[in-house]
Amino acid sequence: MIPHRTPFFLPMLYPSLHWRLATGSKELFLTFDDGPVPGPTEFVIDTLDHFSMKATFFCIGNNVNRYPEVFRRLLKAGHRVGNHTHNHLSGWRLRTNDYLEDILRCDAALNSIGEHPGLSALFRPPYGRITRRQIATLNGRPVIMWDVLSADYHRHQSPASCLRNTLRAIRPGSIIVFHDSYKAEKSLSYALPRMIDECLNRGYTFTTIRL
Repeated sequence: MIPHRTPFFLPMLYPSLHWRLATGSKELFLTFDDGPVPGPTEFVIDTLDHFSMKATFFCIGNNVNRYPEVFRRLLKAGHRVGNHTHNHLSGWRLRTNDYLEDILRCDAALNSIGEHPGLSALFRPPYGRITRRQIATLNGRPVIMWDVLSADYHRHQSPASCLRNTLRAIRPGSIIVFHDSYKAEKSLSYALPRMIDECLNRGYTFTTIRL
C-alpha cells in the first residue's frame, strides 16, 4: 500500500525540516515537484488559474534551462518557486559537496531567467532523501518536505485511487505534493482539479508556503 500521509516518526527524527505548517485555519499548501515541462506544468498553471489559486513549485534546474518559456509563464502567474536540485539527485547517493554543488547549479538556473533575481531559497530534496550532514551545509535554508504525498507518479495506482487516497490524508496545515511531470501526467490531470474542488467544498483554502 502506498503511504499517502507521512509516517508520524519522520518529523520526530528530522524536526528541523518542514513537514506540515502550523495554521489557525483550514489552510493547505499545494506543491509541485519536477517541472517545469511543457504540457504538465502548463496544465497545472491553467488549473490553478481557474480556481484563482497560487502554489509552490519545486523546480529542477535542468528543466528550467531546457524550458525557460514555461518557467517564465510560471513566474508571471505569480506562483512561488523553490529548488529541487539541478539534476534530480538523491542525497543518499552523493557526497555532501557534490550534492551542494548541484543545488547551487539549480539556484543559478532559477535566478538566470527573466526579471526575477533572488528567487525563493526554499529547497526540497528529490525523493525526500537527504543526509543530516547535507542538511547542516544548507545553513538554515528552509527544507520543505510534505505531509501528504499524492503518489501521482505511481504506475500501480489508478487516477481515481490517487484522488481518493490524497483526500483521505489531507488535514489543516498539510503540505501536499503533486508532480508536474510526464510520468505523473495521467493521475495529475484527473486528480488535481477534483481534489481542489472537493477541498474548497470542505472549507479549505490554499496558499503558497511562507517561510
